[in-house]
Amino acid sequence: MDSRKLFEQTATSIAALDRDELKGRIRNFNGRFRLDFTEEYLDHLNIDRLRHILLAAHISAGSSH
Repeated sequence: MDSRKLFEQTATSIAALDRDELKGRIRNFNGRFRLDFTEEYLDHLNIDRLRHILLAAHISAGSSH
């Protein structure tokens, strides 16, 4: 699968997640690096910012999920 298609699938998948799912995936991100955000910090972010963080993590890690 080419990188553009992979990006589109990842972005579409993240866009479909609700707030709690996004927070859970950020808190349990399994990539080459660890995301270390407190629950309180994540609670204060809007849903678009949560999506941005998760998508950026996937892009940076070169990960598809």
